[in-house]
Amino acid sequence: MKTDLKKTVQLRKSTTAIHAGGFEHSLYGEVSVPIFQTSTFAFPSAADGAARFSGKQPGYIYSRLDNPTVNALEESVATLEGGFGAVATATGMAAVSSVYLSFLSRGDLVVAGSCIYGSSRVILESELIRYGVETTFVDSSDLSNIEKAMRPETKMVFVETPMNPSIKLTDLAGAAAIAKKYGALLAVDNTFASPYLQRPIEFGADIVIHSLTKFINGHADVIGGMVVTRDEERYDRVKKVASLFGNTMDPHQAWLILRGLRTLALRVDRAQENAMKLARFLESHPKVTWVSYPGLSSHPQHELAKRQMDGFGCMISFGVENGLEGGITLMNNVRLITLAVSLGGVESLIEHPASMTHASIPADERREAGIFDELVRLSVGCEDFEDLRNDLDQALNRIGEYEIRTPALQAEIDAFQEPGC
Repeated sequence: MKTDLKKTVQLRKSTTAIHAGGFEHSLYGEVSVPIFQTSTFAFPSAADGAARFSGKQPGYIYSRLDNPTVNALEESVATLEGGFGAVATATGMAAVSSVYLSFLSRGDLVVAGSCIYGSSRVILESELIRYGVETTFVDSSDLSNIEKAMRPETKMVFVETPMNPSIKLTDLAGAAAIAKKYGALLAVDNTFASPYLQRPIEFGADIVIHSLTKFINGHADVIGGMVVTRDEERYDRVKKVASLFGNTMDPHQAWLILRGLRTLALRVDRAQENAMKLARFLESHPKVTWVSYPGLSSHPQHELAKRQMDGFGCMISFGVENGLEGGITLMNNVRLITLAVSLGGVESLIEHPASMTHASIPADERREAGIFDELVRLSVGCEDFEDLRNDLDQALNRIGEYEIRTPALQAEIDAFQEPGC
């Protein structure tokens, strides 16, 4: 039913993003994939219905299980990632939890990067531990840390690269070799790079996870997730678990994300061009203490980024003078850049991970993961570079402006330092 670009002609990734997942035979000659906004599908006969339920005959049954619009998105992302197949989920965290639920059981051990998305870590620390799954967190930017943590009961290595929010990298080929040596799966959250810049399966990963909310959708208007697998066996497992637990995606949601995917190359090319310029600007700014961006020669893994990525991405982390106070001052004084969590949209977003996205992680664990109080995370968008630079410059220059804390600033600092934050 669907066009399989992998079996027809080898297209470049920007072309694939526009065309993958289209239908081979349209209903009325439509160019855009239609929204099949239906909960259920009629059977031609009772025999056909029975054959579909038994798996002996292809065809649609119920949209929680499969839907043509959702399938079009799944094929698009699977093609871009170079995987066997993909399973779309309602949210990015539904994708993460589907992977955990599919492959982890009582007595299993996970070796996970210490610097990963806060909710991905909290599930491992606080929820799966209740079911007998244990996790060892390591700095995965050093492969020796992964190797030292491996045990016979290790069933999964779970990493992000670039990491959220430190923008450190994990050597994918090296991590895959270690996982394979111990008979474990390598699962990679590829949200920060997107398949346009990085395809972990090419380096040996078994599973790739995306928050489609971010770069793949790119317009800050819909949420979703995706799991891409290297082989059919693991695809079937994730598909079964996601469907049973109700983690699957809505067709209108899929259509919106597919619409965003078509401009992935244009958006990422523009945003990472801005990011490179902004990283250089920040590196020279007197109120900035350090910058983490893989495109800078000062990044300790700059050469690794050149080997496993097709570009350096759109995410920058940096430290500011005066630590927590400096970060609050910066965020309260940006005018163009939006103070909000999330990333990967056409608009630039800025946030403070220690008090926002990673606040649920204890302070000592945050510091061990390199998530310091002065760290600011910037998702660079598609605006004009000079406008972004000027906005950051005027906001950074406000740091240290007040010798005495204003009541408003003191209130924010007090709130941040409350127990549990």
